Formats: sequence, C-alpha cells, structure tokens
Amino acid sequence: MRFFLLMTVSLFASLLAVGQDSDQLFQEARKAAFDRKDYPEAIRLCRLALAKSPDYADIRVFLGRVYTWSDKTDSARAEFQYILQRQPEYEDVYVAIADLEYWNDRPQDALQYVDKGLGYHPQSEELLLRKARILGFMKQLHASAEYANKVLAINPGNAAARSLLNGIKDQVRKNKLDLSYDYTYFDKRFDQAWHMASISYGRQTNYGSVIGRVNYANKFGESGVQGEIEAYPRFSNTFYSYVGFGYSNSDIFPKYRAGFSLYANLPKSFEAELGFRYLYFSSNTWVYTASIGKYYRNLWFNFRTFLTPGEDNLSKSFHLTSRLYTAGADDYWTFGLGTGISPDDQRNNINYEINTSLMSYKALLGWQKTFLKQNIIGLYGTWYYEEYRPGTYGNQVNLQVSLMRRF
Repeated sequence: MRFFLLMTVSLFASLLAVGQDSDQLFQEARKAAFDRKDYPEAIRLCRLALAKSPDYADIRVFLGRVYTWSDKTDSARAEFQYILQRQPEYEDVYVAIADLEYWNDRPQDALQYVDKGLGYHPQSEELLLRKARILGFMKQLHASAEYANKVLAINPGNAAARSLLNGIKDQVRKNKLDLSYDYTYFDKRFDQAWHMASISYGRQTNYGSVIGRVNYANKFGESGVQGEIEAYPRFSNTFYSYVGFGYSNSDIFPKYRAGFSLYANLPKSFEAELGFRYLYFSSNTWVYTASIGKYYRNLWFNFRTFLTPGEDNLSKSFHLTSRLYTAGADDYWTFGLGTGISPDDQRNNINYEINTSLMSYKALLGWQKTFLKQNIIGLYGTWYYEEYRPGTYGNQVNLQVSLMRRF
C-alpha cells in the first residue's frame, strides 16, 4: 500500500511537471534545494527543466552546484563543462566551478578557472573575491590583499572582502602601535579642560589579538596613569570574545575596570554581543551591555544598550553607531547618536563615579583613513549635552586624534 501511494505521488508530480515551463521548474528546484534541503528533488526538477531547455545556463549551473553540495563532484564538473564549451563567456559558471575545485582542495585548478573568467569579466566582483580567497589559501598574502582591495574599490560594502583583508593584515602585519590624544572642553561644568593621552601596542596571535595600553590623564591640574590589557580570543568562525582589565592607583581613573563580551557572527552579515563592564572608584559599579550589528553594502550599523542598576532605578543607555566605508577595512566615516552613560567612552574613564539618575545625550562624527599602506589616521569629534546636577545641563565637546601603524 505504501509503495502504491509513493508511486501515485511520483506520477502525479511528473504529470504536473509536464505542464510547467523551464522557469517554473527552475523555481521549484530552488525551493526544494534552499527551503527544504531536498537535493534529490532539486536535481530531478532541474533535469526535467533541461529536457525542455538544454542550453539554459542558469539551470545547468544551478544543477552543477546542487551536485557539488551533494558531493557528486564528477557530475558537477560535467554540467559546468557543458556550459564552458557552449557559452565560454558565461560568468557564473566560472564562479561555480572555481568554488567546486577550491572546496575540493584543488586551488591551482580553481585559480585557472578564475583567471579564465576574469579574461572575459575583469571587473567581476565575485571572481576577484574568489581569486583573493584562493591566493590567501595558497599563502600568497600580498597578492591576495591586492585582489581583496580591488573588490573593495568596486564595492566598499563587500563584507567578505573586508573580513578577508583584515585576516591578511593580521597574518602579514601582526603588530599595531596606536597613539591617541583626547581633549574635552566644558562650557559650564568645569573651568579647565581635560586631557588624556594613550599609547597601546597590539599583537595578533594564533588565538586572537592581545593589546596592552597605558593612559595618562590630567584634570584640575592633577595627573594620573592607568594600565590596561585587552584580549580578543577567537573560539571558532562564529564566536569570539572581548576580555579587558585596567588598574590605576590615582584618583583620576577608577581603581579597577574590567569587561567581558561574547560576540557571535550570525547569518546575513549580522553580529550580536552580550557582556558586562565593571568600574570601581569608591564603590562597585556593574554595567550590562548588549548589541546587534549589521553590514549592508558599504554601511555598518550597530545598536547598543547599557543597563546600570542603581539603588532605586535602572539606568538605561542607548547608542546607535554607523560607518560608511570608503575603501578598505580601515577607511571609513563614522556617525553616532546616543543617550545615557557609556562606560566604553574614554571620557568616562576619567569621569566621576557614574550617576545613574542623570541623563546625557551625544552626537559623534569621525573619519579614519589609511596612508602610506601601513599607517592609519583618525579624527573624531563628540558633542555631549549632559545633566551634571539634577535639572542642570551643560555642553561638552570631546576631540580626539589618533595615529596607528601596522608592522
């Protein structure tokens, strides 16, 4: 009885397919592959569609990809070669067969197909990206970076190329030296401006980056020094974390500061974070944070909240930050709006103890640019409208300049 039902369903599906054109069958095959992960059904539908339109390149390349996902590499190659022989200028077939050879540990073959495709389509974003990825796999890092930068010149929002370029920089230039200076002006709250200078050294390791930093600050004629260490251990392609600790024996900085965040790289270029920050001036302050980030073309958006429990209330802080990438991973404009206190602001690193009952508003504009390949300059300005006594607000302006060098 079960066999009879299966045969009946199969016959009914075949009769329906007879009345469908190639495009309809192609759409059904895509749904079977992507929505249900039913690769045998997708193959069957593609075969029916190709019986009607044997030279329909989109369908045949998709069939080759389904064979690739099903580990039927010989069948996949046969489909790709069919198109290469009849339509040698068809771009997608070079992308598909390069993926097949690359995933099956044949980088030289993959590179040959990519180069042939680039002969027809020298500005192909997909082919240039694959060439950068293959060259990186073959440890030809400088050439890989060159092609990743070509992709970003065409599309500054290509997150895959930017991620690849960041990885290459970490392998080629494992060290980073960073100098920065902050100047904070108050129109009402204080008569004297605050000054803060930092120097940090970062090293990329097999487990993630580690950064050591020394901060010097001056306010009201008093000076202080703080030492910090941060690490960004990576657990997998999906998860990495931030761990930080700072100490100072002066009254300018908190005696202790610490933090932890767990990040997750999510599908469709999303990133999520959960963590906490800890500050100790004369008492403990715990701040909890969560954020969600998203890449879209050459834009990056991040929405973050900080929650700070107080004696009688819960202080809530919200911050929206965006970046407009203009070239590589280190070249962008940044914009931000926020309300409430952020313990990640360097300005608050030398502030008084956080008062959870007072409000703050801010707007940020920044610019960062690579020059002479290994150097990065950054200029940032932030305006604050802050309640420093109940019902009394004042303006603050924080200006920062930074200079980084990778080596």
